Amino acid sequence: MAYKRILTIQDISCVGQCSMTVALPILSACGHETCILPTAILSTHTGGFGKPAVVQLGEHLAPMWRHWQENGITFDAVLVGYLGSISAVETAGQILDALLAPGGSSIVDPALADHGKRYAGLTAEYSLAMQALCRRADVILPNITEAALFSGLDYRENPEEGYVNALLDGLEHPCVVLTGVGEGPGQTGVMVRQGNFQRGYSHPKIGKGRSGTGDMFAACFTGALMQGKPTWEAAKIAADFVSLAIANTERSPAHWYGVKFETALPELIRMLEG
Repeated sequence: MAYKRILTIQDISCVGQCSMTVALPILSACGHETCILPTAILSTHTGGFGKPAVVQLGEHLAPMWRHWQENGITFDAVLVGYLGSISAVETAGQILDALLAPGGSSIVDPALADHGKRYAGLTAEYSLAMQALCRRADVILPNITEAALFSGLDYRENPEEGYVNALLDGLEHPCVVLTGVGEGPGQTGVMVRQGNFQRGYSHPKIGKGRSGTGDMFAACFTGALMQGKPTWEAAKIAADFVSLAIANTERSPAHWYGVKFETALPELIRMLEG
């Protein structure tokens, strides 16, 4: 298996199984050296615990990455997740310019909207800044809401084939992994468009929506991609991993706040070795 150095830039939610707290162990389980640049620290995620305690780290980001630059540190891949401020988006762009190794890969999960609306506190200006960052990325991982925002189309809760193709056309990006796309009622999955290649992968939707599944998918996809898996295969592995982790979690009704991704890591390793 390949061994790459990957940087992930996103927040840390200390409790709740999302963002950095899932990206770091998943990327490590994929066999990579995983480095982190946290944009903020939250006591919990924002999905049901009340208002979390938050420490913003924006003013500290530039000294950190510049210290890496002084030491000649570069990264084979950079995974960008939830950033939360325009200044953090700008910092992520500077890091791609300065620290991505020649031939390296940049993967951006916009992480700014879902279910037809932007996340609380994120403005239209933030969306534009993230859209500009996505244009520079090698691979983008938008969900249906984010793709609709970026392409200027109205959001549809149950996207059919024509609408999905219109989203992909509107994104005007050479490599898109569109999440939340199923082949019919009760299905979910992904649609990959890479140049002239387009292929979907669908599986049954399990349970209710849970926090952290997009972060899990992005980390697993990046880890598989950096193991040399083709884009569609990496997306399939990530979708299967998330589905398995959700199924494992559904057996524990008291575990409402996230996904027991740890229980699916052994199977993820087997999938990567297959």
